[in-house]
Amino acid sequence: MVDEDAPSRIKSVPRRTRGRPRLADVADLERELLDVALNEFLKSGYGGTSMATIVKAAGVSKTTLYSRFSSKRELFLAIIQKLISSKHVSHLVEIEEGPLELETGLKAYGNRALEFGSRRMIRGLDRLICSEAHRFPELGEAASRQVENAVAVVSGFIAKCAIAENIPCANPDIHAEVFVRMLRGFQVESLFTGRESDPVWREKFVDHAVHMVLVARKDW
Repeated sequence: MVDEDAPSRIKSVPRRTRGRPRLADVADLERELLDVALNEFLKSGYGGTSMATIVKAAGVSKTTLYSRFSSKRELFLAIIQKLISSKHVSHLVEIEEGPLELETGLKAYGNRALEFGSRRMIRGLDRLICSEAHRFPELGEAASRQVENAVAVVSGFIAKCAIAENIPCANPDIHAEVFVRMLRGFQVESLFTGRESDPVWREKFVDHAVHMVLVARKDW
């Protein structure tokens, strides 16, 4: 998983000896490369970071980096995919106790998602994407992947709840997308205003967003 504190902790990675890494070291090497690259992107921006910069900061050869990530675009998307695949994101909608229930699950997801989005590293990535996406389409692609993954997670949960609660839902993906984009709007507004997301206000916002989904059930 991409380390959320990587920007503050990672300075450089000791230079590795030349040669092909052992299979046991491959996962650690790729994690280090992603963490170092993330640090460089957040420090210098996407446009201000080159593959050569990452090679130097990571203390590896060009061959080592390019054999795993053929371009800066691929490297950045790998960082986003690592984030998407982390348990912090994929398990946001899980309910720790009790039966499957739409309101409880969506509130749990909304609060966890907004808390996760308020973390420094995530805000840094969002700021980078918003500021440079007009120049680099791959940043917009990365943002779209995040939203698409969130919609898929929430849509699957809505579909399961519709079956469990015997309230059929013909288009769970549509309702999921509306809910996710409400949360995303909250995050972006917080980013633009420079305000840290207040936990009490976050919870109130999530309550209202979930209420809108519940009200729409009559039209499912």
